Amino acid sequence: MAELKITWTKSTIGKPGNQARIIKSLGLHRLNHTVVHQDSPTIRGMVNKVSHLVKVEIT
Repeated sequence: MAELKITWTKSTIGKPGNQARIIKSLGLHRLNHTVVHQDSPTIRGMVNKVSHLVKVEIT
């Protein structure tokens, strides 16, 4: 199964609160932090909501 490498690149300051919660639920703690998740519809949905704040690579 493919993996997604997600890097937090832009701040959530001034963005709706649900976007900050999605960033935290992805396991991201600070800017330029990177996590790896298994590719699933749930993770894809979260990434789509905050796609303007993160960088995603498929590995």
